[in-house]
Amino acid sequence: MTPHNNARSGDYAEAVLLPGDPLRAKWIAETFLEAPRLVNSVRNCLGYTGAWKGRPVSVQATGMGQPSTAIYVHELVAVYGVRTLIRVGTCGGLTTDVKLRDLILAATASSDSTIVRDGFGPFAYAPGADFALLSKAVQLADAAGMARHVGGVVSSDIFYQPAGIEAYRTLIAHGVLGVEMEAAALYTIAARLKARALAICTMTDCLVTSEEIDVEARQTSLTDMVTLALDLAVAEAQTA
Repeated sequence: MTPHNNARSGDYAEAVLLPGDPLRAKWIAETFLEAPRLVNSVRNCLGYTGAWKGRPVSVQATGMGQPSTAIYVHELVAVYGVRTLIRVGTCGGLTTDVKLRDLILAATASSDSTIVRDGFGPFAYAPGADFALLSKAVQLADAAGMARHVGGVVSSDIFYQPAGIEAYRTLIAHGVLGVEMEAAALYTIAARLKARALAICTMTDCLVTSEEIDVEARQTSLTDMVTLALDLAVAEAQTA
């Protein structure tokens, strides 16, 4: 147990899905998992363990933003022995090549966060996904006919960016596909603790066109992403 988690040793599977929203964690557990059970309820950052296609899988909410995500990722790996972490979240699109409801498989995650910037001396650390997870996710998405894009995202600590899309122009010019708030910290902590991580995001609003999915439709628009993440968790467990 930790100050942020009342799960017991062995309560989490080796693979954990990481949504930000606690209610999304509840929705994933109750909609997709077989025999889900609540394993963490501290601060209402809900965590569940169940099964997908007969194999154990967990889902743990991280809260919004990189500081909160870093806490849960660190504790899941260092305290509970989790080895595979798959973020399942939403992002804003930074290019018209990515359409509403398309998936972004984040190969890299740029960031303005001190979590990534501090601690590396003169170096600009480049947080990246685990290649085996990324390549397997591509295979599974393609086999299922899902609309997916592989590339960089930016994890920003600022949701209401005063400059709007102009703040990201240089990143856009370098091919960054979307903006979200967690992946860079996930990749950095996972690398530090020698765990595997991948962020899969559904594009729910486009900063270029101002198109967006309404709040009521967002949950049902995440089915492809969650199914892909669960299939990935099971595939990795079979090859481990």
